[in-house]
Amino acid sequence: MNLPNKITMARVFLIPIFLFVYLAKPLGEVPNLWLAIFIFTVAAVTDAVDGHLARKYKLVTNFGKLMDPLADKLLVCSALVAYVATGSLSGQLAVWAVIIMISREFYVSGLRMLALEQNKVLAASRGGKTKTGLQIALVIVVLLPVQMLGFDWLFTLHEWVVWVLLGLATLVSVWSVVDYTLRNKDIFGSNKF
Repeated sequence: MNLPNKITMARVFLIPIFLFVYLAKPLGEVPNLWLAIFIFTVAAVTDAVDGHLARKYKLVTNFGKLMDPLADKLLVCSALVAYVATGSLSGQLAVWAVIIMISREFYVSGLRMLALEQNKVLAASRGGKTKTGLQIALVIVVLLPVQMLGFDWLFTLHEWVVWVLLGLATLVSVWSVVDYTLRNKDIFGSNKF
């Protein structure tokens, strides 16, 4: 296993550690939130590092092509589901937004599998990369322990930023489904479909 693939796998192994720290809170409320932010950020940064190294040193592998986007999906979706489960993202609108984002991941993964059966590769789209960036920002912002500071205005601002990021990530998720579908409509016209 080459270095970029090891970095990808490190991201996968950080997911249960992030979830444990966030959900079990072994250090207490505020220290755990900062530790969870740190772990999630390290995991998110590995996404850029593994891809950069793989391309720069010509270490791109089929394993990496499969696991890198899967690791991203697992990281972000795990955090979003944990947030809904704990009430960090609450309300029907938040639940629907998370369902839409996770459904998008399944849809695009299905398109990728369909394309692979036809010996085609679906490259990551700008919308997909934007969606991932918004989701990573959302996960980190949700974790910020602003309520502990005791400023009502800061808490209100924090909630507003969370809802804006949630809305943007959801809208970009929907747009990327449309984009992937339109840009790759030829895979639907194949005799194998």
